[in-house]
Amino acid sequence: MTRTPTEETPFNLTYGTRAIIPVEVGITSIRRDFFKAIIRREFFNKETNNDQLRMNLDCLDEIRDDASRIMARYQQKMSGYYNQRVKLRRFNIGDLVQRKVTPATKDPTHGKLRLTWEGPCKVTHYSRQESYHLESLDGSKLPYPWNVERLKRYH
Repeated sequence: MTRTPTEETPFNLTYGTRAIIPVEVGITSIRRDFFKAIIRREFFNKETNNDQLRMNLDCLDEIRDDASRIMARYQQKMSGYYNQRVKLRRFNIGDLVQRKVTPATKDPTHGKLRLTWEGPCKVTHYSRQESYHLESLDGSKLPYPWNVERLKRYH
């Protein structure tokens, strides 16, 4: 099976030729018929086969280079696709935000009709671009930082 990022099979990248599975040996196929026709016409012999295998191995570096270029283009395309859909959210110090209720912070007595967002809370400090320290409006600090994915702006 051909891999999408490289457009080559792993066997071809390793050995420089296409693999024949045991089931394919006993079944008539275009590829097998082609090689049988070559054998019948006596264009095929062991020396020619060995030369062909050496040539395939010599071309293997080119196949690997092509596969590497195709894979780099594929990865660039995938990262571009991903980056189009990423929405960068930032909060400033002093902004009011709501935090998402997680299984660790929810009250089990509220059941399934509980609120999904708590707050508002005030942003006091940010450690990294996506990690914010919060405090409630009464001034008590929350014990650990919150990721931006679990926060939304309070309106």
